[in-house]
Amino acid sequence: MRIILFRHGPAERRNADRWPDDTERPLTARGIARTRAAARALASLTRGGTLVFTSPLLRARQTADILHHALGLEAPVRTLGALAPGGAYRELIRALRDAKAGDRVFLVGHEPDLGKFAAVFLFAAPATTLPLKKAGACIIHFVGEVAPGAGRLHEFLPPRTLRQVRVRKIERSKR
Repeated sequence: MRIILFRHGPAERRNADRWPDDTERPLTARGIARTRAAARALASLTRGGTLVFTSPLLRARQTADILHHALGLEAPVRTLGALAPGGAYRELIRALRDAKAGDRVFLVGHEPDLGKFAAVFLFAAPATTLPLKKAGACIIHFVGEVAPGAGRLHEFLPPRTLRQVRVRKIERSKR
């Protein structure tokens, strides 16, 4: 199984007057464009996907919808409370136990939580973090079941790298 941690794209600045409830703060127009570019690159790198789970916060849901579209999936995006800020890695691991060995599971969420999840998957170290930038991704491969320390880092992809992957593919196709 491959788990792809994908941080939400750039969102509007916190503003209690516009969004009294920060869970409803959306992506910016630039954030949407950057997230689309990153999602297209992820889709080309991962050869599709099987499942997309997202945090319930609006900016993550928007990111997950963009990713879902780029992947061309039929299965709906699923909301998972463990991906909300402060989510528990044990709850996340329980939710992933239903996935099949060949699945590609995308987890859309927030920092510092995604970085902590990556550290748990790779090093069994919840006090450590492997921080992701906005619209950045980390691909972790599991041979057996999803468990702390059982993952192997496949790729760590900052957003700039993802955008370059997309540009290189376009340039190659023009030749």
